[in-house]
Amino acid sequence: MERVRRFTGMISALLLCVAIILACPLVSKAAAPAGGDVEARISSLHAKLKITGAQEEQWNKVAQVMRENAATMEPLIKARKAKEGSMNAVDNLTSYSEIQDAHAAGLKNFIAAFEPLYGSMSDDQKKIADQVFTGVGHHKKSKKK
Repeated sequence: MERVRRFTGMISALLLCVAIILACPLVSKAAAPAGGDVEARISSLHAKLKITGAQEEQWNKVAQVMRENAATMEPLIKARKAKEGSMNAVDNLTSYSEIQDAHAAGLKNFIAAFEPLYGSMSDDQKKIADQVFTGVGHHKKSKKK
């Protein structure tokens, strides 16, 4: 039973990481494959951040990184799901490590593209961005009674 609990916890953490990297930023609450879903997140973030015409060129760089991140993660997730139940401990850890490496690289790429855009934002846009990105990468802790 303890093994099942640990495995479930590890899968939950993995799904959280996948959701973060695919959303990049956290606009959607669930992980989703590349394609239409990433385009919906890009469109939603564009609207939320109130991107101006003057910011479009930099925004397009951010959107492209989001697409690339989704395209990188999708095959890793599919491969992991395809092997689910047949991986030994080493295979499982290796697969998880590959996803984590892609996650870290994707975040670095996203930050590099987002930082200049953030620098061009008005104070109101920055407040919105700060709210959108609050909590990215943090697990919510449940309160014990």
